[in-house]
Amino acid sequence: MNFFLTEAFAADQVSIGIDTSSWEAILKASLVVQFTLLILFVLSVACWSIILVKRRQIKRLRHSNIVFTNEFWKANSLDLIYERIAEFPFSNMARLFKSGYLELQRLAETHTSGEKRLSVIGPNLTGIDNLERTLRKVVDWETSLMERHLTLLATTGSTGPFIGLFGTVWGIMGAFQKIGQTGAAHLAVVAPGISEALIATAIGLAAAIPAVVAYNYFLSQVKKEVLALNNFASDFLNIAKRNFFKPGE
Repeated sequence: MNFFLTEAFAADQVSIGIDTSSWEAILKASLVVQFTLLILFVLSVACWSIILVKRRQIKRLRHSNIVFTNEFWKANSLDLIYERIAEFPFSNMARLFKSGYLELQRLAETHTSGEKRLSVIGPNLTGIDNLERTLRKVVDWETSLMERHLTLLATTGSTGPFIGLFGTVWGIMGAFQKIGQTGAAHLAVVAPGISEALIATAIGLAAAIPAVVAYNYFLSQVKKEVLALNNFASDFLNIAKRNFFKPGE
């Protein structure tokens, strides 16, 4: 009878000594695991900040491009659109148009007597390659702006689980070291190390999964916007060829 009472008392002592809360496990974790969790937390906060900012940016960009293209195709001349270009500060198509218009104006000034309005310039310009080069440079620059900070999402998505795995391995190593120091393998000895190890794995996945999903989503959205930007550049170039450049240029 005394034997069973002693075992029951020991079991009660073990259960009392174990705190299963996640926060307590993090506070009692080793410095290496805590530093690993801090890295994952910082990466997660940075990724969510990028997600919120990039979502707003793309939504605003798409709306501004729709408004600008509607006005562009309704206008009777490029000069009228250029005079209103300040109304579309968030449209990359407007910035593309502005660069193309200024290049057309520069070409016109070199072939005429400094005429400032393209609406009175006939199809007598040369140097279409310069215009194509200008439009291509703007498209490349706008593409890099849309892709900015997406690298961090990709990096977090690919490295987050491995960073968490490092914390997991370290926590399990700590659990085995405690077994070796105490010579006992009961739950009270191994539970803290196993708990911090599993928390590191969970936080690593929690940081990586949203980052991967957001990266794939935003990458597809950027591709759509780049395609639309290239199409507008082609339309602008065709308009310029028909109206301002010599046949055959």
